[in-house]
Order: sequence, then C-alpha cells, then structure tokens
Amino acid sequence: MNGLSKDSVSLVEIDEGSCDQRIDNYLTKVLKGVPKSHIYRILRSGEVRVNKKRVDQTYRLLLGDQVRIPPVRVSQTQASEYVPATEFPILYEDDALLAINKPSGVAVHGGSGVSFGVIEQLRSARPQAKFLELVHRLDRETSGILLIAKKRSALTAMHEMMREGNSDKRYFTLVLGKWRNQKQHVKLPLHKFDTPQGEKRVMVREDGMPSHTIFTLQKVWASSEYLPACSLLEAQLKTGRTHQIRVHLSHLGFPIAGDDKYGDFAVNKDLMKKGLKRMFLHAHSIAFNHPLTEAPLQLQAPLPQELQAFLNKLDTADISK
Repeated sequence: MNGLSKDSVSLVEIDEGSCDQRIDNYLTKVLKGVPKSHIYRILRSGEVRVNKKRVDQTYRLLLGDQVRIPPVRVSQTQASEYVPATEFPILYEDDALLAINKPSGVAVHGGSGVSFGVIEQLRSARPQAKFLELVHRLDRETSGILLIAKKRSALTAMHEMMREGNSDKRYFTLVLGKWRNQKQHVKLPLHKFDTPQGEKRVMVREDGMPSHTIFTLQKVWASSEYLPACSLLEAQLKTGRTHQIRVHLSHLGFPIAGDDKYGDFAVNKDLMKKGLKRMFLHAHSIAFNHPLTEAPLQLQAPLPQELQAFLNKLDTADISK
C-alpha cells in the first residue's frame, strides 16, 4: 500500500490479499503508525467510505471494494518506528503456510505496550511477501509452534478448521502440586476482564465462554526440602480461549511454574533462583490437514533447552542451587 498519500484522499481497490478483513484491521495495517483511536474516529465520522458508503468498524472487505482513505498525518516519531527484520526457526514452510518455533519472551504482535512482535518482525524481514498474517496467538511467555498464513485463502481455511475443532494443539507444562489423574477433562467457562490497572485477565465464571482442556499426566516429582511437588502435563486444547491452560490449572490449584499472572509468586521467585526464569508452557505439537491441499500435517517443536535443563535438574534432584 505504498501508493497511499498523506496529503490527499486515496482510493484503494481491495485485492485477494486484503478481502475478508475487517475494515478497522485493514486500516491499522495500511496506516502504519496511526493510533487506533484516530482510525476509529475517521470511521465514525464517515471520512472512510467503502463504495461511497459509510461503514462501521466491523465491516468485512470484499474483493473489488473501493475504499476511500482520507489524508492522515503521522507524527515523525510514529513514522520512524524501527522494527528489526527477524527470522525465527522454521518448522515448516510452503507457499501458503509458515510454521515457526517462537521463543519465550517475544510477543506475537505489537500492542499493549509492545511496539512490535513476531508478525511485524517477519514482515520487516520479508518485504517482498504480499501477505503474512497470524493464524492464531501464543502468550508472550509461551514458546513453541506458531502458524502464519501466507495467503488469505489459507488464513480463512485455517480459522474455519480451528473454529470447528479440526486441529489438534498440544502443550507441555510443569505445574506445582501432585497431579493424580492419568487423563482429566477440564470444562470450566472462562470470562475475560480488565484489571483496574488496565491489564487483561481471565477468570473461571459461570457465565463465561465454554472452555475445554484435556490434561494427560507425563511425570510427577515428589516434594523435597527445596521444592514442592511438581507434575509435567500435556495439555490438549479443545477450545482456544485466552489464557485457557493457565487459568484452568490455576483454578484447580495447580498453577504453572513461573506463571507471573496466575501462579504462585513466592514459589516462582524461588524457582528463578533454581534456574527456571520463565513460565513453563510450550506448544510442542499441532496436527491438521493442510488448508489448501488437505494433506495431513503433524508439526513438532522440542522443549527449549532451558526447560529441558530444569527437568533434568528435577530428575537428578540437583535443585538445591
């Protein structure tokens, strides 16, 4: 969208790479550096028009739509925001789909105090790519498999597949406490809310969204003089709610080791001294049919070195320091 003018009205025809997006998301992408509040203002005022008509922010663009975009001034600071070009370890790639192994501590996209994330860094590293969009999200501190669509058709097919439950996403997580059941289905409704400080949080609440996780026990470590009992679980997502695994486990009294939002803060502090400096949650496996060819795909990402090293410490009881 380099043809947009900052000083005059631009008319843009929507192509295959942009159709089916919400108009607010489309404008956020093409008007780089413009605050979302301003984007919603020009939508409400009618300065943005589609086929000469007003639309609200939920309108989904169609192939061939003519979008009128007004001149928008971007401050010098916003316009010069630097996004480092970064590639991440590739687990799978073809002309429709990219799967990477996301490290812990990296946000998947900018926002909420983060100026850029994985998707912005990938776009910066691949300026020739016409289309790169997140298929799903991972929390900033969660590592593992992250899917990115390279075609609009692949993105919409993957979203439909995930909505219908036709994918199998699994995580490894270390929790505090002695987990007893070999396999346990957890169905607890989840409600999203904002804290007084403006942070996003999730809690179990009767009127929340239906949420289903299947936990399978991998290993238990007994308590010692240095640590409480710990359990390694595999979590299979049957729904994909925000913070689902973290809140389900915390609510059951088995907080994830190193979780700074829903965990045991005193134990986490001690775990940091003993070598666990991040949340122990890793997206290790995903299985689905390719969105365009329908060929079965099974992708895996081994445990990061720092998590495996901590498990090795537990195995050898070398956790005293």
